[in-house]
Amino acid sequence: MGLELTRRGAVGAGLGLAAMAWSARAAQTVPAPVATTKHGPVRGDVDDGILAFRGVRYGADTGPRRFQPPAPPTPWTDVADATAYGAASPQRRGGDPTSEDCLFLNVWTPALDAGRRPVMVYIHGGAYSNGSGSAPLYDGVRLCKRGDVVVVTLNHRLNAFGYAYLARLVPALADSGNAGQLDLILALQWVRDNIAVFGGDPGKVMVFGQSGGGAKIATLMATSAAAGLFHRAATMSGQQVTASGPGNATRRALAFLDACKLKPDQAAALSTLAAERLVEALGAEDPVLGFGGLYFGPVLDERSLKRHPFYPDAPAQSAKIPIIIGNTHDETRAFLGNDPTNFTVGWDGLAAKLTQANLRVDIDPDTVIAAYRRLYPAYSPSDVLFAATTAARSWRGAIIELEMRAKAGHPTWAYQLDYPAAGPHLRAAHASDIQLVFDNLAKPGATAEGPAAQQLADQMADAFLAFARTGDPNHQALPKWAPYDLAHRRTMVFDTPSKQVADPRAAERRLFEKVPFIQAGT
Repeated sequence: MGLELTRRGAVGAGLGLAAMAWSARAAQTVPAPVATTKHGPVRGDVDDGILAFRGVRYGADTGPRRFQPPAPPTPWTDVADATAYGAASPQRRGGDPTSEDCLFLNVWTPALDAGRRPVMVYIHGGAYSNGSGSAPLYDGVRLCKRGDVVVVTLNHRLNAFGYAYLARLVPALADSGNAGQLDLILALQWVRDNIAVFGGDPGKVMVFGQSGGGAKIATLMATSAAAGLFHRAATMSGQQVTASGPGNATRRALAFLDACKLKPDQAAALSTLAAERLVEALGAEDPVLGFGGLYFGPVLDERSLKRHPFYPDAPAQSAKIPIIIGNTHDETRAFLGNDPTNFTVGWDGLAAKLTQANLRVDIDPDTVIAAYRRLYPAYSPSDVLFAATTAARSWRGAIIELEMRAKAGHPTWAYQLDYPAAGPHLRAAHASDIQLVFDNLAKPGATAEGPAAQQLADQMADAFLAFARTGDPNHQALPKWAPYDLAHRRTMVFDTPSKQVADPRAAERRLFEKVPFIQAGT
């Protein structure tokens, strides 16, 4: 009997190995998907049943056109490989390969057919300075599988390469301050012209982005050249109330020149300097902020950008575009959480920690501390530090945008992530909602674990999918989520359980309303 079982096991194992070998051979014979774009054909591959095209060129090499508007790529006839991500823009942060030849995008789709699926275009964060569209958390496979959508991520020019305003120094470079935004517009034009080949609906395009990605979207909503290129939007902890003015942008350009060891009358030489020298110069202290490296972001240049994104009001151009504006409850734990002293600070040292550099608004820190101790008696000094800096910085910008749109009657939904997706130390920190929206809890970089995290990912991913499809984030697994208005300020608080809350953190909102909000880049 034992011999018979052994023989059967061996036969079974042999059959299993044979089946595996056949499956491998079959997989090898399945032709890789080929899509024919308006510029030329591209060959992708299959990832867990989803067709993936990585590193698809949407623009020409920007090196020969440094600081100038992007150009479409030269058409090609041979099938181009699209199985590897393209280079990211040159930047100080290490990781991905970088090059000025960086205008590439990535497409995930269930099928190359006439499906007319909603299209979700993700714009990465990194404060206009760093990042790329190839981070594992941005992988589009799971959104495609659960929502029958097409997902797009992309790279574009960053930091000085995309936003150094040189117009007053080199008149021929009049568009240099918004070159990175013009890259995004070129990418969205590519989506409009090509996404139907990938099974997507060019008339149902949603842009969404976190941090700097959300700020880029807010700026696009006030940029006339972007009108009609997207039909829904979602910003995740990313606001752009005001852009940089041309005066301050020129001050930054002069500081950048000085760091490159060039005089103002030598500014044209920036177009031919080695890219490495430009990246090195980004570390110079910002002359406007007075701290950190040089900030480069959108500029009110009166060409591409003729008004501030959300000042003095919400842009009429985007009045009919429904938008989700979200934030995380503990944003600044991501920025300040690497300093151990921020967790051990006492009441005596807290006011010094609450400097203008951390609060980003000019208010008496002792007044802030007293208010928080009254509102939250159980808070430690560390808790107050993170809560106050969060409320005064990115959350404040989100509230301004929400209220501007609500005042104008534009369709808008608000959310706040309370669930500690970044762990017990950083809690609901900046960027901890990305993994949930993409439903990528198993990817490198994810920090949320367990059934509760998956339940929340199901809720957030399905809300974004519903929004992409209909312009309304409500779905069966979520409590009713009403649009934001000034009467109730209803906000979806994502937690276990999730719930709609009227005017969360109202007292904190009122505390900081008394002082003007100045966008850091402004």
